[in-house]
Amino acid sequence: MTNLVPIDKLFSVIDFLGVFVGALGGALAAVRDTRHKYDLVGVTGLAVVSALGGGITRDVILQKGPPLAFVDVRYLMAALAGAVIGMIFAQKIGKNTERAMILMDAAALGLFSVAGSTRAINAGMNWLPALLLGATTAVGGGSIRDVLGGYTPQIFEHGELYAIAAAFGAATFLVCDAFQLPREVSTAAGTACGFGLRLLALRYQWKTRAIRVE
Repeated sequence: MTNLVPIDKLFSVIDFLGVFVGALGGALAAVRDTRHKYDLVGVTGLAVVSALGGGITRDVILQKGPPLAFVDVRYLMAALAGAVIGMIFAQKIGKNTERAMILMDAAALGLFSVAGSTRAINAGMNWLPALLLGATTAVGGGSIRDVLGGYTPQIFEHGELYAIAAAFGAATFLVCDAFQLPREVSTAAGTACGFGLRLLALRYQWKTRAIRVE
């Protein structure tokens, strides 16, 4: 029996969904921001940065040609679509849609962390830079958005397991790759682990603690 959806195509779908959801989330955050009043350029810019900032940062560090987001126009199209929909429906998006976005974001986090590590390994880097670039790909966009919006990046403050989940997904992929498992198996395992830890953290409200004690 053949697979209904080949694994590479499935990951591509999740990849573009992740970009779309990242842009949608960035647009919603900008529109709903009570501290600033962003215009069209501001909301669009923050949305695109949220969606593509991590991958572009990774590709600039790797110095292996233009960033993937500029080579494959579908990434920009997905990001712009998310930005537009976020602006139009910011006040109409309810709880059910936000829950679906959380699920897609968690899946994208797992995939982006693995994608970043994969590109680093393919560029000849060893496991530690690959781990860091995997996590950067997953969380970099949101961090850049926070900085541009005048906030401390959320991943640096105590709270939800987001960067840790991304690093866990990247680490799982790298361990599997070190044991020379098929790349499809390593990718699936890393994505599932990042995705799973993120969902478990949300389900059971696992949070990090602040280092400084009041």
